[in-house]
Amino acid sequence: MKFVNRGYLLVRPTKQFVKWANSTEPEFEMNEDFLEGNIYLIEEDFLEPEPIIESNFKKILKNELESVTDNEELWPEKLNVEIFEQFFTVEVGNMVFDLQKTDLLRE
Repeated sequence: MKFVNRGYLLVRPTKQFVKWANSTEPEFEMNEDFLEGNIYLIEEDFLEPEPIIESNFKKILKNELESVTDNEELWPEKLNVEIFEQFFTVEVGNMVFDLQKTDLLRE
């Protein structure tokens, strides 16, 4: 097992995100009971999660919206922290371990 020098944000969609997603892509209906979150690696050492979220929410929000549709006209009008907090819950941690023997890949 290898220690990875990163912390993480576990970003989980809320019912409001699911409702928005289903309104934009009705043929690809999401069911909130089976949604899993996405993990975003962040700096390893941080004191408070709020500044990390504040400085990264827009990149994360755009990535999550693009996972539903790349048609930006269907996105919320304002991409601000309030929309992010309505659409997602966030869990923060500072310990990441790699259980695999193969090297990590970056793209």
